Amino acid sequence: MLENHAKLMQFFSSTDEIVGRKKLQKMIYILKKCDIPFEERYQFHFYGPYSEELTLRVEEMCNLGFISETREEKKNYYQYRYQLTDSGRAFLEHYTMDLPPLNNHITEMNAKSSRFLELVSTMLFFEDLPKDEIAEKVLTVKSTQNYSDDDIQEGWKFIEKLRGIH
Repeated sequence: MLENHAKLMQFFSSTDEIVGRKKLQKMIYILKKCDIPFEERYQFHFYGPYSEELTLRVEEMCNLGFISETREEKKNYYQYRYQLTDSGRAFLEHYTMDLPPLNNHITEMNAKSSRFLELVSTMLFFEDLPKDEIAEKVLTVKSTQNYSDDDIQEGWKFIEKLRGIH
């Protein structure tokens, strides 16, 4: 049971912080699609792929004191920051996992906006379709985001880059 929690804590230990719930959801999904063995199940939701399991696990880890969640008030919404706590680090010292290094993946994704990661995760959600159909699907289901063909091309390059990281 705690193995999936430990994998997520390993993820958090690979970065200083993750800013935003949506960004967190998209990052884990993208890692999963890059063959990193995260177990959370995803379904297509309002902002693209979403995992209720991930939301619950993060909440549990916050309640256990392994992850800190800081809520900041922005103009018309709240933004959340997540960090691994000292208790989380101590827990990880007693847990062995077979996860590849995540630092480079996370650095690349953290440098991107949530909007861009939403695009990439949506493209990956439909990756079983031909590329032209994926673009069409993205432009349909994400019409309010006004993604351009250039955005989609940048998304493909980004996916290729992430999948090339070892």
